[in-house]
Amino acid sequence: MLTCNLLNRSATSLAEMIGKREMSSVELVNAQLEQIERINPALNAAVQVMAESARKQAARADAQLAAGGPCGPLHGVPFSVKDSIDVEGTRCTAGTLGRRNAAVADRDAALVQRLRAAGGIPIAKTNLPDLLFSFETDNLIYGRTNNPYDLTRTPGGSSGGEAALIAACGSPLGLGSDCAGSVRVPAAFCGIASIKPTSGRLPRTGHVPPAGLWFEALWQIGPMARHTEDLVLALKLLAGEDGEDFTSPPVPLLEDANAHNARIAFFTYNGFARCTPEVESAVRRCAAFLLRAGCRVKEVQPPGVEQAYELELALLGADGVEGVDRYLKEVGSTQVHPLLTGFLDHMRPYRACGPELAKRWAQWDEYRANLAQFFRRYDAILCPVYTQPALAHRGSLEESNFQGFSYTMAWNVAGFPAATVRCAEHNGLPVNVQVVTRPWRDLLAVEICGLIEAEFGGWQPPPSLATRS
Repeated sequence: MLTCNLLNRSATSLAEMIGKREMSSVELVNAQLEQIERINPALNAAVQVMAESARKQAARADAQLAAGGPCGPLHGVPFSVKDSIDVEGTRCTAGTLGRRNAAVADRDAALVQRLRAAGGIPIAKTNLPDLLFSFETDNLIYGRTNNPYDLTRTPGGSSGGEAALIAACGSPLGLGSDCAGSVRVPAAFCGIASIKPTSGRLPRTGHVPPAGLWFEALWQIGPMARHTEDLVLALKLLAGEDGEDFTSPPVPLLEDANAHNARIAFFTYNGFARCTPEVESAVRRCAAFLLRAGCRVKEVQPPGVEQAYELELALLGADGVEGVDRYLKEVGSTQVHPLLTGFLDHMRPYRACGPELAKRWAQWDEYRANLAQFFRRYDAILCPVYTQPALAHRGSLEESNFQGFSYTMAWNVAGFPAATVRCAEHNGLPVNVQVVTRPWRDLLAVEICGLIEAEFGGWQPPPSLATRS
């Protein structure tokens, strides 16, 4: 059986070990399946475990290596997938009751295909909120997911099952999706790394619900991992058009800036929701470190971020949520989770007629234009992910807590890439920071997170669920 330290490692290093025949894919997959079996009763993070198919694919990966065949950068390494993204041979429920018996997917989502092509092996589908609309992970099909650092707290949402599984070493790498913070909030609550890429960076073919409507620019699929080097690898594997998602243009990954020389603006208050002293302190310590590392650092609030909360909800709720209501009816979700109801209730008051929506759209354009001008003076922004560490279950809908998600909403509205990494803890709970760059500079955001990770340690094993040796 593999040791605790091996399961803690990055997907990148695990693939290297398999390639050097220091272990086999079968050994790694079996160890990950044993870990899922051990941790999942407490976490309820994995909702479909693909044990049989994963073992078969691992055996094929080992045979291919033994025969001298080609090996991709993820050869023989398992990965997990949020249950809103298609994996061939599994159901995609999106956490909503009407899709409980959805047809089994006959092909992979575009990004799952790309991870497979690199040698990766899907091992589990992970839990999420009802139709993805919540900053907590709970639904009427699979129930609640718990935070591996404190089971009385949420891992966040909507990619909460993904974050909890990765943090507890059930998977080294995974895919989530993010419309208002849904990869970054769970990553922060669970102390792992993630990125919401630039709007359009990754194709969303095979996601449920699909991309479309006026707010499609607000959300992206994004990779999640314990280690930032895996985000770099994932972006290189996943980026690029797929011929189906017309919103994903053929823009190359750009590596034209040096993280050590970056011009960085930082702020700890967005003019709307106050952070706890612990979160503010974490951001300031990271800013001080980046200054020592050679970056040019200045405390300044970007223009318009105080508007992000209202603008995000106004764009999502412009139709009074009729589109969501209709979708739920069409799929047969006659009963929905209270967390979904509560989230939608935050959006319903923003119903807009044509002229009102036009005014919102003009506000949206001005918001993005002003931030684009701001980024003529800065290469990156350092800021909080959320106002505090992981919330207690059912805490996300309290008004002051809900407003705290404005720190991630700001970059969905902007469409800019935003990455996150752990840099501190408070009372045993992880504290992450967020790094934002201009559009299409996704790799720079991750590279700056890598500097912070190297200085402050990044992900740390949950003490109560540490892998056994």
